[in-house]
Amino acid sequence: MKKNNIILIGFMGVGKGTIARGLVKNSSMFAIDTDDLIESMENRKIKRIFEHDGEAYFRNLEKKTALWLENNVFNTIISTGGGFYKQENINNIGKVVYLKSSFQGILDRINACPNAKSKLKKRPLLQNLDEAIKLYASRVNDYERVSDIVVDVEKKPLEDIVKEILGQI
Repeated sequence: MKKNNIILIGFMGVGKGTIARGLVKNSSMFAIDTDDLIESMENRKIKRIFEHDGEAYFRNLEKKTALWLENNVFNTIISTGGGFYKQENINNIGKVVYLKSSFQGILDRINACPNAKSKLKKRPLLQNLDEAIKLYASRVNDYERVSDIVVDVEKKPLEDIVKEILGQI
């Protein structure tokens, strides 16, 4: 049985955190972010975890977080890191919503922000665009496969995205 959580998945920079905040304003739900949970657990930034312990260690932290979410979190909007969709129990945590956008749409969205430079700096995987495009391409089909709902977010105002998600839930 699906829990009443909403899990937002999609590529880095697609707007998962922004959309989660928009959903909170228009519902009676709370929001949490898996990367924030992991940073709190480790008392260090995701970038440092990758630098010092590597991706395998980080994915294990995501697994631990996913199990905790499944057992302890209800009526919550869960914003995830770009690779969180790989967690085997993701569909046990709640309704999975894939926020879909082209790679260029994601870059345009980030570059339109007043703090674009800091947003890009925070995402080391976007420093090498060729590698980032390959990673994006390798994930698109998997995002669709694990999702219950697909919402195209490219060039749409936040209010419309929020209405669409709540309408489909």
